[in-house]
Amino acid sequence: MGLALLTIIWIITFFSTYFFVAKPWWPHGASTAAAFIDSQFSLTLILMGVVFVAAQGALGLFVWKYRERPDSKVEYSHGNIKLEVLWTVLTAVLFVGLNLMGSNVWARERFAAADPGAVPVEVTGMQFAWYFRYPGPDGKFGATSPKLMDPSAGSEAAVGLDTSDAAAKDDVVTGTMYLPVNRQVDLRLRAVDVIHSFFVPNMRFKQDAVPGLEIHMHFTPTEIGDYEIACAELCGLGHYKMHGMLKVVSQEDFDKWLTAQEAEKQ
Repeated sequence: MGLALLTIIWIITFFSTYFFVAKPWWPHGASTAAAFIDSQFSLTLILMGVVFVAAQGALGLFVWKYRERPDSKVEYSHGNIKLEVLWTVLTAVLFVGLNLMGSNVWARERFAAADPGAVPVEVTGMQFAWYFRYPGPDGKFGATSPKLMDPSAGSEAAVGLDTSDAAAKDDVVTGTMYLPVNRQVDLRLRAVDVIHSFFVPNMRFKQDAVPGLEIHMHFTPTEIGDYEIACAELCGLGHYKMHGMLKVVSQEDFDKWLTAQEAEKQ
C-alpha cells in the first residue's frame, strides 16, 4: 500500500510540474506590462514549484518509510519549535518579497496619471454585459443617470446617457471595445448593479468594477488583434455569458471607426 501511495503522489507531482513548466493554456501577452507580469508569474511558479516538488517528494518518501509493518514501533513527535519558526519566517519573507517586486507595475497602472494623449474610455459592467463609451470630438463625457438606464432600448440607454446634455450629443456607446495599437487607454471603470471584474487576459489586466465607484486605470496594447474580455467576478446566474471583445487596430482604422460611429448619430 505504501508503494502504491508513493507512486500516485509522485505521478501527480510530475504531471502538475509539467503543466506549470509547459504553460499550454497561457494566453499570449499583448500589452506593455505583459512581459514584466509574465516574468513575475514565472518567478513565483519557479519558487513555489521548488517548494511543491520538495514537499510532495518528501511526502512520498515518508509514506513509504513509515508504511504499516507488523514489527514497527510507533513513535510520536510533539513538533519542533525551531523548524516551525524557520519555515514561517521564510514563508513570510518569500510572500512579502514577491509582493514588493510586483507592486511597482501594479501601482503604476492604478495610481499614476495616464499619459496626456491617452484614449479615454468608460467601461460599464452590468448583469450581464459590458458597454464602452467614448467622449467624441469634444473630449468630454456627457452626463448619465441611473433613472435613464434601460438595456432593452440600446447601448446609450443601457448606460443611462442623458441626451439632453450637450456634452452627451457626440458620445459613442458600443458593446465592442476598440483601441488603437501602441497608445495608452485611460479607463473609467464602473458597475451598475453588483461587483464585476473587467478581465482582459492578453493584456494582463484585471480590475474589479464596484457599484458607486469610478475607478481610473490605464494600460497600453502593443499588438493588433481581437482579444476576449471576461468578467472574473461571480455576478449572478448569467455570469458565464458576460464577455465582450477588444479589437486593437491601427490608429488610422480606429479614427475611421470612431468617425463612422459618430456619423451614425447624426
